[in-house]
Amino acid sequence: MFQKILIANRGEIALRVLRACKELGIQTVVVHSTADSDAMHVRLADESVCIGPPPSRESYLNIHQIVAACEITGADAVHPGYGFLSENAKFADILAAHNITFIGPSGDHIRIMGDKIEAKRTAKRLGIPVVPGSDGAISDEKEAKRIAAAIGYPVIIKASAGGGGRGMKVARTEADLEVALQTARSEAGAAFGDDAVYIEKYLEKPRHIELQVFGDGAGRGVHFGERDCSLQRRHQKVWEEANSPALNAEERARIGGICAKAIADLGYSGAGTIEFLYENGEFYFIEMNTRLQVEHPVTEAITGIDLVHEQIRVASGGGLSVKQEDIKFNGHAIECRINAEDPRTFTPSPGTITHFHTPGGLGIRVDSGVYSGYRIPPYYDSLIGKLIVHGRNRVECMMRLRRALDEFVVDGIKTTLPLFRDLVGNPVIANGDYDIHWLEKYLAKEE
Repeated sequence: MFQKILIANRGEIALRVLRACKELGIQTVVVHSTADSDAMHVRLADESVCIGPPPSRESYLNIHQIVAACEITGADAVHPGYGFLSENAKFADILAAHNITFIGPSGDHIRIMGDKIEAKRTAKRLGIPVVPGSDGAISDEKEAKRIAAAIGYPVIIKASAGGGGRGMKVARTEADLEVALQTARSEAGAAFGDDAVYIEKYLEKPRHIELQVFGDGAGRGVHFGERDCSLQRRHQKVWEEANSPALNAEERARIGGICAKAIADLGYSGAGTIEFLYENGEFYFIEMNTRLQVEHPVTEAITGIDLVHEQIRVASGGGLSVKQEDIKFNGHAIECRINAEDPRTFTPSPGTITHFHTPGGLGIRVDSGVYSGYRIPPYYDSLIGKLIVHGRNRVECMMRLRRALDEFVVDGIKTTLPLFRDLVGNPVIANGDYDIHWLEKYLAKEE
């Protein structure tokens, strides 16, 4: 087991990893920018190192400074959390060159899954169902028209190196295709420095289903069930739950078995999430995230397994602590992402939290690094906390969530809490009958 882990992140995920380390008796080091010197994870860590000014590129994305912090403090492993350098293959390679363990997959696997075209090609080879579309990057408009005609309109153009909805354009007719192709390429080049795009069949009313998987790097793989992340705004997840209201036990076992086998065959090490669009009983691979997800607590709630403990165990060479038959699913869990944003316009709302009170009681968990008097800096993601609620079934979970949202108090800034109080009382949400487009359409009607 590791002696000292450096946590290369901030906010609630840094605190989440720190807690896991403390439970395992592992010394902790956190890095922080000057803007985060009073953050909760900095206060609670055994050691902290300031690595630069507020801008991420000068601090949390500064590989040289993070490696230097490891060497100064004697950290023998780095947990990247999510975001920042968590899916940076170069970072994983540099740590390995310095004999520091990256708590995550190999640089090679990060590269494969970070390239959307190569990821889709690899998924297909591993037996994972994929969306019909091009086998690689589109060379020109003529090729795009040929593929679109073969798979049928509407189609979607996606950036190969994309994410977060950038470089994605829908074409419903051949007349739309030229503009969609040019726009997607332009956005991709500007956002990612790579204008390569590919084409897929556009599904009209899919759900977003993802499978939590783990590999030991030595040919064993397991899945921890699925999460439903269909409530989204601008391709960003807002509300996640496990298990999905749309799947039955047979479908869950089928797609879970496919994903666990794929991870084993790939020789993958650590946590990963295989994401799908799901429509009319069929799963279609979108991408694989080679890191811990923001929404991992809902999986922990229904399985009782600490996924960060599992990450650390696998990375240290201890292998997986469970076999597939050991993983049982208990009840239902929902996570709401609480952001420092206007609940209607979603404009960021940095500032000082004058009062912060979290709900409690059976089945309630709040992951947050903020506190009364804490000033939210304007430089980073607006997520300030996650409310995770667990119940014996979805009905009980929703009732408990309604109560917990009523108890949650954040004063001094605007947050998305009013949005969730609205959603939890909506009959469509109560029925679980929504797709990835539902929330944006709902919000548009409310304006």
